[in-house]
Amino acid sequence: MSDADTPAGESFNDDYDADLRGDNSDDSDDSRDGSGDVDGNRAEGSTARTVLDYVAKAIVDDPDSVDIEVDEDRRGVTLRLTVAPDDMGKVIGRRGRVAQAIRTVVRAAGAAEDVNTSVDIVD
Repeated sequence: MSDADTPAGESFNDDYDADLRGDNSDDSDDSRDGSGDVDGNRAEGSTARTVLDYVAKAIVDDPDSVDIEVDEDRRGVTLRLTVAPDDMGKVIGRRGRVAQAIRTVVRAAGAAEDVNTSVDIVD
């Protein structure tokens, strides 16, 4: 699509960015009802799980060994991260700094969905 195909003052990138943000008001099949609540078809904590999966696979040498279990209870969602034994040090980091950073980022992703999220790193 060229800029000649879009209305005056708009570009393809503006439409693409709006799609990523989810604020295209002209989409009739939008999953939001206007109140900011997501339909019940999404699993609770799915954004946090996706973020944890992405970060963990980016850190480790063996991304195929990354496994995440999701446990839901009344307090929120607990994500249990399992990696290859050789990658455990990379995920934990010196003095647990990488692990703490992962927990902070995943907690923020969960907060975006109003879900209390915690991460356990399993041996």
